Amino acid sequence: MTPNAAFEPAREQQLRDWLHMLPSALGLRTDTLAIAASDASPRRYWRLQGAGGDSLIVMDAPPQHNDCTPFLAVLERLAAARLRAPLCRAAAPEQGFLLLADLGRETFLPALQRAQADADLAAADRLMRTAIASLVRLQAKARGDGLPPFDEAQIRAELALFPEWCVAREFGQQWSEREQGYWQAVCAALVQAFADQPQVLVHCDYMPRNLMLPGADGEPGLLDFQDALHGPAGYDIASLLRDAFISWDEEQELDWAVRYWEAARAAGIAWSADFGEVWRLIEFTALQRHLRILGVFCRLKHRDGKPQYLADLPRFLAYAVKTATRYRELKPLLPLLERLQPSLTQQAFG
Repeated sequence: MTPNAAFEPAREQQLRDWLHMLPSALGLRTDTLAIAASDASPRRYWRLQGAGGDSLIVMDAPPQHNDCTPFLAVLERLAAARLRAPLCRAAAPEQGFLLLADLGRETFLPALQRAQADADLAAADRLMRTAIASLVRLQAKARGDGLPPFDEAQIRAELALFPEWCVAREFGQQWSEREQGYWQAVCAALVQAFADQPQVLVHCDYMPRNLMLPGADGEPGLLDFQDALHGPAGYDIASLLRDAFISWDEEQELDWAVRYWEAARAAGIAWSADFGEVWRLIEFTALQRHLRILGVFCRLKHRDGKPQYLADLPRFLAYAVKTATRYRELKPLLPLLERLQPSLTQQAFG
């Protein structure tokens, strides 16, 4: 586990004290408490056994860095839609502790990576179709109204991470007035693309690392949904198809995207009947996410002392180049990317 500076030594004792105060009917065996996972955020997860040998997860989210109430609010929406999200057994949001059902020990990511390494496309296809079916149910049945909007202010705030942390901090570059104009043109095109899509509950991180392998009911488990917003239907399918840690040939991306589009329209999600237009919007949405992640990963290095995420910058730069190259509205991004890494693009800007 990567050490997380958000956790002081006394934090574990606070967690144990809270667990000891919970009802004895839960049968918690605190002697089995062990770290299960940590991530890029100031959160970590513990696993322990409860009554009857059931496995439980504790979300450990120090309140000075986290607010657990959005997680609980979105969890309620997912449960109402009968999606497979972790049942909350006990909560102390003011302390940053949640006791949750354990959805398993393996996410989609290692399973997909094994399938890719073994050239077992059938296994990968089964998992991705399961993820797509769950996503369609999420968009069709989970209420998005009342959640924070994925509006222009949010889109632009996320995009601003790219010039601040990737361009300026990681690569030490400053844009000229002309280059600033290129950037603003791209941002405007991305804002419009978000507005041109059906608006649904957006998980905001619907990727293989946040999907647990299906349970007995065949449903994947949903994790890390506390940042859910009300916004564009293309965001989560873009996150699934063009992930931070695994990539696919475009032919395969298109196959899965068409399956998503057909199922979503059948479920009542008001996508265009023109798949070409839908794919354009998905790609624009993916680009916004990738530019944000480029900024976030560089911020993790420079602000949070986590340089390991920079290993995935080439994947996101490649995603960005591929998308910007094929759309007139996005071509102003190409010279900005070329400056970061000469020869990154092989197409002249015109």
